[in-house]
Amino acid sequence: MRPVDAAAPNPSLCPLCGQPNRCAMELERETGVKQEACWCAGATFGPELLARVPPEAQRRACICPACARGGASA
Repeated sequence: MRPVDAAAPNPSLCPLCGQPNRCAMELERETGVKQEACWCAGATFGPELLARVPPEAQRRACICPACARGGASA
């Protein structure tokens, strides 16, 4: 997995692994097309996982489903 450039986080990419985060809210913002509720609406993000997000990406890029499930290594 490739690291994310923390200086300029891409809101469409996971800040932990750099893969697409499949964020419905970001897709709606980019396309203007109404989306169903995002997959993350029912997800739980523990404090340990959130602590791994670089400060520059906090509240700017969503964690992807694989990382939310614990699939990415630190």
